[in-house]
Amino acid sequence: MTSDIHLAFAHPEARAAATAETGLRDRISLRDHIVEVEIGAFQSERGKTQRVCFNIVVEVARLDTPVDDDVDRILSYDKVTEAIELELAAERLNLLETLAERIAERILLEPQARRAFVRIEKLDRGPGALGVEIVRSRADPPLRPIAPDEGVPHPVLLFLGNAAIADPALSEAIDRMQAGGAPLIFCVGLPGNAVPQSQAPLAQRRIDLLAIEQNAWVLAGRDRRCVVVETRTELDWAMKHGQISVWAPSKIVLDAVDGPGVSPHDAVDLAYWLAELVGAAEMRVIGATPPKAVTIPVREARLEA
Repeated sequence: MTSDIHLAFAHPEARAAATAETGLRDRISLRDHIVEVEIGAFQSERGKTQRVCFNIVVEVARLDTPVDDDVDRILSYDKVTEAIELELAAERLNLLETLAERIAERILLEPQARRAFVRIEKLDRGPGALGVEIVRSRADPPLRPIAPDEGVPHPVLLFLGNAAIADPALSEAIDRMQAGGAPLIFCVGLPGNAVPQSQAPLAQRRIDLLAIEQNAWVLAGRDRRCVVVETRTELDWAMKHGQISVWAPSKIVLDAVDGPGVSPHDAVDLAYWLAELVGAAEMRVIGATPPKAVTIPVREARLEA
């Protein structure tokens, strides 16, 4: 007779491997992630924080095609830590069991996720670690509704013309924009200098998109707070962590199933397409003409206060 007692205190990764269903699955893991949080049902646990340790393993569906080193095709580790952050920020909880359930449910909203192993331990309640571990499957019925956009930030998207990029007042304007509290995404158009020309339309489209990316790097060089990003995963992470993004459009545009039907020469309309894609709360256009038919609020703005 075999015994699985040795798995009781093994890392969730070992339990995932031991209970794997038919068919191989990949797994991602978060080990020994410690957060200071107020949690607990006892009066002695109220009004102060304690260390809580998270160990999480997520079984993910295997891709049918190669990953190709593309971060947007995999389940990012950030989605796991974000699930923890969102649930800890939602409300004060009494039970680790409740927290574990909610974290697992949120992780399993991700399209690639199939099973979640969540272990949470209190490190300051006794001589050892006191905790709970649960396993939840995508097939399990959810215990509560979670809105698809719950916890998703709604950024302000700013299009800068070339004169605005070169304006000495740029950094002071960014100070004021950051003070508003919303995540910021900057978009730019083609640079003022000549762009190489090709007779092939698809080649020219790529050349023009790359020229926009060169202009994005010019903007990033004007203010160190501005970081050039090219993937949706990077954009999502930046919006949730207070990083100012400058959009390098090639990858997202060329990989899009339902891509923008506009030319890179229509850079403001291209930026508006991104605004819709990321659920921007507002788009501001500085040094260019705003788009006409819109569903997201768009206004013309200036760098000066």
